[in-house]
Amino acid sequence: MFRSWRLLQSTWSPTSRPCPEKPKKQPDLVDIVDKATRSRMMSGIRGKNTKPEMIVRRALHKAGFRYRLHVKDLPGNPDIVLPRYKIVIFVHGCFWHKHDCKYFKWPRTRPEFWKHKIEKNVERDQAASKQLENTGWNVLTIWECELRKENHLDTLGKLILRIGCPDAI
Repeated sequence: MFRSWRLLQSTWSPTSRPCPEKPKKQPDLVDIVDKATRSRMMSGIRGKNTKPEMIVRRALHKAGFRYRLHVKDLPGNPDIVLPRYKIVIFVHGCFWHKHDCKYFKWPRTRPEFWKHKIEKNVERDQAASKQLENTGWNVLTIWECELRKENHLDTLGKLILRIGCPDAI
């Protein structure tokens, strides 16, 4: 191999073969849809009655628990409130609330905007949880990734046990 490299070195010259130009790098900030379509798509993202929230609500109702939804009188406007048990449940999306899991990735477009927005969401979540705990509420947070098909039954079972028998878990 060393001999062939020497041979190649001795026969090659900059004029013998032009070096191919590097392909021009496309900017990372290119969106695949136009601005109006992106706006319509983003406006369709709901804050209430999301799929993960509905999964939790159905499981709780099926287990016989009755609850209130999105109580505006409580800090953080919890997704599910069980007043009888003094428990509030937040169902968080991994992206919007910066969960440390494989489903959270920082967006490459407008990173400073998204970093600020998501960090403010996290701060708001922490402040609301602290206020609720200080007023005697038990705060439970369920993440979107915990409700994926592979482990949602386990998560819901633990949740129902936690509500029905607080000392069980």
